[in-house]
Amino acid sequence: MIQVTFVRRASDRRIVSFAVEGHAKYAKPGKDIVCAGVSAISVGTVNSIEALAGTELPASMNNGWLSSDIPQLDNQEADARMQLLLESMAVMLDTIAQSYDKHVVIHEQLL
Repeated sequence: MIQVTFVRRASDRRIVSFAVEGHAKYAKPGKDIVCAGVSAISVGTVNSIEALAGTELPASMNNGWLSSDIPQLDNQEADARMQLLLESMAVMLDTIAQSYDKHVVIHEQLL
């Protein structure tokens, strides 16, 4: 099962970190559309933040694991763009979790 955790600051619900770990085990490796979808969304979001917000996230990635602590950017416009992309990632992953709830679980923690 894939476990996705978003950590938010309680005062403003800003995403301050996320972690995606595990394997969906929906199908055999190489044919698992759930794993492929989650990977495409999470890695694509990290790449989009670099391209569209102009910042490189301090992300760690390994087989079945991706995590990042999200910096607060001094440039408010870039920071807002980054948060919008992270919220988009949360919505897309939640959509997958709703369709494949035995394979993907989303957790949210408040600081």
